[in-house]
Amino acid sequence: MISDDQVITLKQVQHLEEYRLKLDFNDKTSQTIDFYPFLSESLNPLIRKYLNQKEFSKFEIDEGDLEWNDYDLCFPIADLYENNIKH
Repeated sequence: MISDDQVITLKQVQHLEEYRLKLDFNDKTSQTIDFYPFLSESLNPLIRKYLNQKEFSKFEIDEGDLEWNDYDLCFPIADLYENNIKH
């Protein structure tokens, strides 16, 4: 459990398959998130380009955040922590 003043960050990301990533946080919790529904339902071509597996696999952890292509695509850490990504 985290304290009220602890900042949650990502420690590690593992690409499982297709659009599923296993996220490990600094408080020793994990989430497995399937990004396909978010990507496939988006009407924005800048987001839909990540349906290309080569582009999707270029994710990085930058200062505890999950991002693609210098923050071209990113999600609030709270949403990733709660496995609650939406349009």
